[in-house]
Amino acid sequence: MTHETCRTPRLPRLPSRRRVCSGMLALPWLAAGSLVQATPTMTPTAIGQPVPWPTVHLLDGRRVDAGAVQGRAVVVVFFATDCGYCQRHNQRLDKLVRASGALPLTVIAAAYDRDPAVVAAYLARHGHAFPATLDAAVLRPVLTARRSYPMTCVIDRQGVLREVIPGEMAEDDVMGLAKWARS
Repeated sequence: MTHETCRTPRLPRLPSRRRVCSGMLALPWLAAGSLVQATPTMTPTAIGQPVPWPTVHLLDGRRVDAGAVQGRAVVVVFFATDCGYCQRHNQRLDKLVRASGALPLTVIAAAYDRDPAVVAAYLARHGHAFPATLDAAVLRPVLTARRSYPMTCVIDRQGVLREVIPGEMAEDDVMGLAKWARS
């Protein structure tokens, strides 16, 4: 596997602008207490701005909507199961989850893989304590225009996007993300 393989995910194609407009694919999302209309072609949230959190479905069947993350810091990591950089990054993320204890911190791994069995096997094989979703195509346009991975996006407890970090992070840097749950 080459470095370039891990940094260029194959994302599903978004519908054409004509189909989005004619099909009325706009979904209401809640951001900072107000209703925001968002479409798949929306501009990603800028750092320092409230995130219009979409509803995502976890592999275990739970839904994470705007109400579930309200008042909590959120770390979203985009990854692929066949990416070695992601594997090391997710091991560090697992340490953060286990060390954060009672902190108001939600960590979600957004897999680019499309097969839930592959992602579930990956999480089980590595013993990760964080939940995963296959809704990367829903989350990525909201959080970042960048397509590299691993990609870490951090939202503070007030629902504001604070960091978008491409690539593998060192363990100290990953553990430092807990600061957003404390502030």
